[in-house]
Amino acid sequence: MPSLSQIRITIEILKILRYIEKNYLTSLIMTIKEDPRNEKRPHYLGHRKRLRERFLKNGLESFEDYEAIELLLTLAIPRKDVKEAAKKAIKQFGSFRGVLDAPLEELRKIKGIGDVAPVALQIIKEAVTRYLKQRSQVGFSLADQKVLFDYCRSALGALTNETFKVIYLDSGYHIIGDETLEEGTVDRATVYPRRVMDSALRHHASVLVFVHNHPNGDIAPSEEDKTLTRALILAAQILQIKVLDHIIVSKDSIFSFRQEGLL
Repeated sequence: MPSLSQIRITIEILKILRYIEKNYLTSLIMTIKEDPRNEKRPHYLGHRKRLRERFLKNGLESFEDYEAIELLLTLAIPRKDVKEAAKKAIKQFGSFRGVLDAPLEELRKIKGIGDVAPVALQIIKEAVTRYLKQRSQVGFSLADQKVLFDYCRSALGALTNETFKVIYLDSGYHIIGDETLEEGTVDRATVYPRRVMDSALRHHASVLVFVHNHPNGDIAPSEEDKTLTRALILAAQILQIKVLDHIIVSKDSIFSFRQEGLL
């Protein structure tokens, strides 16, 4: 039979063992929780990686519109699943282009997009327009005006008010600048030939291209468009400046006075 002192020693040892066991387990649990290797990775991280890999392999050609918007949103929203927000944006605005053309305040109403991402989308759109503008300046050709047409549509096609722009070229048909001269209402912009010619002289232009948009989507020139074009050509001839084209754009289409034989 153990003595009283032995019993007391045993009890104290058991207390010490319980204390060590308790604190060791607590420390072990905290270590497991704090170790990032033991945290469950958010499911969307792998999805984002796959989106990036698809883009690097095939570009955006293989993407649905919502997937392309989702990829762009990941650049502005780093720690959140944005697939549903991208789908809602496409549903509301109809297409990839519709989302990029959408007003900031309307984009911000979409749940999950927030305040910063709409600004990022506008930056992306403006970056594309600047790229097309500079590309048209380098790659413009009388034989193939597609690059110029792409820039005109990107710059004006989605605007909600009728806007009149002039593109200035030198005698070698190199683009030397452009300028928005008039902005009007949804169906009219008042253009003054004298102001257009003053601007052409200020830019030392030898050749001019006129561009305006039809927000209603109908790119057929109105009688007012034809009358204005004749007046501009006459004013330019007096100054020995050539009018190369008058281009009408909408979101989807382009009308060229030159290609249609109206110049």
